[in-house]
Amino acid sequence: MKKISVVFVFILFCVTVCYGQAEKVRHLKRQLPLIKDSLRYVDALNRLAMLMYEDDIDSTFIYTAQARNIAGRQQYAKGMADATNNLGIFYDIKGNLQLALRYYNDAYNRYKILHDTSNMVQGHMNIAQVFNEIGKDQKSIKGFKEAVSLGRKLGHDSIMALVWYNYVLMYSDRLPKDSVNLYIDKAKTIAAKYKDERVMLAIEQLVADNYVNNGERDKGVAMLQKTVNDVLKRNLYYLSLDMLIDLGDIFAKTDSARAVGYYQQALKISDDKEYRIYTQSITKKLYDFYNGKKDTATAFYYSQKLLTIREEQEKVDNSSGIDYIEYAIKDQQLDSARVQADYQQKFLVLAILICVMTIVIIIVLWRNWKQSRRTTEVLRTQFQQTETTMEALDVMNKNYARVIKIVAHDLRNPIGAIYTITTMIDDDTTPEETSEYVNLIKVSTKNCLELINELQKTDFDSQQELNIEEIDFDELLSQSIQLLSLRAKEKSQELLLNTNLGVKIHGDNEKLWRVINNLVVNAIKFSPEGSEILIDTRLLQKDILIVIKDKGIGIPIAMQSKIFDPFTTARRSGTQGEQPFGLGLYISKQIIEAHHGKIWVESEPGKGTSFYIELPV
Repeated sequence: MKKISVVFVFILFCVTVCYGQAEKVRHLKRQLPLIKDSLRYVDALNRLAMLMYEDDIDSTFIYTAQARNIAGRQQYAKGMADATNNLGIFYDIKGNLQLALRYYNDAYNRYKILHDTSNMVQGHMNIAQVFNEIGKDQKSIKGFKEAVSLGRKLGHDSIMALVWYNYVLMYSDRLPKDSVNLYIDKAKTIAAKYKDERVMLAIEQLVADNYVNNGERDKGVAMLQKTVNDVLKRNLYYLSLDMLIDLGDIFAKTDSARAVGYYQQALKISDDKEYRIYTQSITKKLYDFYNGKKDTATAFYYSQKLLTIREEQEKVDNSSGIDYIEYAIKDQQLDSARVQADYQQKFLVLAILICVMTIVIIIVLWRNWKQSRRTTEVLRTQFQQTETTMEALDVMNKNYARVIKIVAHDLRNPIGAIYTITTMIDDDTTPEETSEYVNLIKVSTKNCLELINELQKTDFDSQQELNIEEIDFDELLSQSIQLLSLRAKEKSQELLLNTNLGVKIHGDNEKLWRVINNLVVNAIKFSPEGSEILIDTRLLQKDILIVIKDKGIGIPIAMQSKIFDPFTTARRSGTQGEQPFGLGLYISKQIIEAHHGKIWVESEPGKGTSFYIELPV
């Protein structure tokens, strides 16, 4: 079935106009006098023009002309583009397709300059529909394909429901069945997404036609009749015409009375609303119908009506051509006015330039002085930046040295333990002892690897990243003391562990092991040969307390406030000349505080030292 296919040319802003169209028109008319901003006023006129086409197509032209004049004066490009597209719609509905094509193309070019992709898609669709109406199907199909290609870039793709709808409406007879169903589904999905009632109603016609074409005539006819009733209830007269003509075509061969009834109903609507292109098409259908039935009198009546319509169309075309020329002249006048304003501005600039020439030398001297100051400022800034860079490099070098010392310090204890264990393995070592020593070597090696892994991912600042897990503190102490006992045996010392906490805490097992290791190794280092070192624990109300007490050389009172500083100067050699690094206590304090705990020292020179650690349970 051949469609007149201008059904949705007029939907410029994808406005869903159903029950509320008349109310929207009344609301906009009330608001117009209250709008003070010129650009908003142009937008309101263009929107009002769009809403008026159902009842009064001539009002569409009047409001569009007003919008176009104001937009031209204000140089409002978007308003001019919308008004130009409205003129294309007006002439399309009036049947002047050549003029409609000119305005559609002009509007498309304006939207292209504005990078308005959505309206560019609609421009392709409008132009394609006009080509279809004048019988240039090849250009029409090309236009639809360009609209589809550009529409893929849209985020808000509501316009694509119209593109798919119109494409199927015009060329369903050229498309495979599968493609028809696919495009209808695409259109329905997009329309449902944006709750576009009008498009959904229009798509119902496509679905109904599809039923008829696929052998389900009764189902399709019933659906189409229901859709026509829904459209007319909403006063969507323009939308109803294609559907009424469609029903007339379906019944033309089987029920001539019903076919004529639908044609005449459509003709009355198009006559009342002055939809000239539909009036001409429907009149032609009625003439062909009665001429085929040999009803000469009725066929003559419609032939006379058709002749009258064509005469009126010629008058419209002539007046429309004059109107287009008038609008083109107005555009040229606006351009001329802008050019004249540019010339006046240039003349004013020239007049000012004559006055300015008298002070050019002063300006040049002032600029030279300003440039000299700027150069001095740049040099000063560069010097400051150089100093800052040097300071940063110095800090970086110190940080590198600090990193090396931390690595050396933290790896020294586990590697020393491994060395001690290996010296104890000889031919007299029993298999049980060997197995125990191997296990201790595994523990020390694991600690070395974990330390190296941590050093790879840390930036050695004061922040400690903790790997929190549940820890049996009695077991942690037992493993640590068992390993360090071998270190103590080198100085014939004995480590005494007294712990029976029976509690578990949440913390970083490896870091807490490092703290215990650092404190016990310090006790070994600063205690004489054959002495005892006590590791005692107590369970407080909400915390656990760990005490590491030795009977070594003690810490002078003056040094006690500095021992937790990084790379502290409060360093002394051990009882056998062991080398101090000044890092162990600093690292231990950072780890304990990261666990929300506390660490402190009590010491008396010559009588020993006690380190206390308090951790929350």
